[in-house]
Amino acid sequence: MICGGLPEAQPATPEVQEIANMVKPQLEEKTNETYEEFKAVEYKTQVVAGINYYIKIRVGNDRYIHIKVFKSLPQQNQSLALTGYQADKSKDDELTGF
Repeated sequence: MICGGLPEAQPATPEVQEIANMVKPQLEEKTNETYEEFKAVEYKTQVVAGINYYIKIRVGNDRYIHIKVFKSLPQQNQSLALTGYQADKSKDDELTGF
């Protein structure tokens, strides 16, 4: 991991899917949508004062959304926070920092 940099995208793991599931209600509130399909496809991490997860999620019918989730350092004892998202993405859109 490069501090502050973004590595190549990796296939989503069960841990990444769990992170996505935990912030799904926050995303649904922001987008005013309900996602029946919510499958993490790939992700990138960025080390900051914690970890930013950039996650590409398939939300059905060849629709994708990119989310940014902040995970604080363990000693800060904070819950995961959805800090950004990009809607109307395609399968081929690259995950980038936002």
